[in-house]
Amino acid sequence: MYTVVALALPDVIAFDLATAVETFGRVTLPDGRLAYRVIVAGTAPTVDAGPLQIATSVGLEALERADTIMVPGRNDAAAPLPDGVADALRAAAAAGTRIASICVGAFVLADAGLLDGQRATTHWLATDLLARRFPRVIVEPDVLYTDNGQVLTSAGAAAGLDLCLHMIRRDFGAAVAAHASRLAVAPLHRTGGQAQFIVRNPPTYRTATLEDVLVWIEENAHRPLTLADIATAAHTSIRTLTRRFHQETGQAPMEWVTGVRIRHAQELLETTDHSIERIARQVGFSSPSAFRDQFRRATRVSPSEYRATFSGRPPYDNDEATR
Repeated sequence: MYTVVALALPDVIAFDLATAVETFGRVTLPDGRLAYRVIVAGTAPTVDAGPLQIATSVGLEALERADTIMVPGRNDAAAPLPDGVADALRAAAAAGTRIASICVGAFVLADAGLLDGQRATTHWLATDLLARRFPRVIVEPDVLYTDNGQVLTSAGAAAGLDLCLHMIRRDFGAAVAAHASRLAVAPLHRTGGQAQFIVRNPPTYRTATLEDVLVWIEENAHRPLTLADIATAAHTSIRTLTRRFHQETGQAPMEWVTGVRIRHAQELLETTDHSIERIARQVGFSSPSAFRDQFRRATRVSPSEYRATFSGRPPYDNDEATR
């Protein structure tokens, strides 16, 4: 039996903590034995977890006995670590203990220096902050989780479950992991990464000089736009338009148009039964194949896969079969 220690730091995200406790705590082997002993450790007998208080059974000394340490996120990802946490995590890593984070728990690992030179991810809303605060970390914003062998990280919320199931599969094989996924009522492997969850080019975006033309693009992206069309709407030259877009959005004008079209397509995929071909035309793509290609580049899944995930309905057409 492996020992999993879930580290409950002050202001821990209760969902992240429960994901580790419940997923590992219910894994059984083919002979019916429990696969993991799960312990909740903390820096105090009780810790705040949003509106909850969580009792911890042991202190940081439990990390010395762990086979795996799970580090949930904290509501304030940038909060300093309590005394002793970084040292305890570094000592566990030096002893060969496997350490994994859920959601913004990656900031705890980064603070302890465990992600230097390593691939890592976190919730998509915090990937930029992680990259800025810890430039030695190789941040991968689009994936659901990363596995560097000894140190693992996951994206937000449900991606923690993906990571736990992946770790169970590593420990005990596909059959045990598949049983754990059925208990969790979750797929053993999800298609795509967290790119599909990112809201792209929200209409509240503000820039110094482009606000009016961004609104115009929002209203006209369904048309077969050219750079000249956008420059005319912005009352400027193509060269000046391109320069301003790069300076103020980090994108080329047509990249921005594609992002708007993708977001409009996401809304239609979530809320309508329109075919993929119809949606491609509605949002302004030149062909269904161009739409599928650009949508997959932006979200890492096909339009049909996206619809199946976010609309609660099965795919409208046999998108994958026609690719």
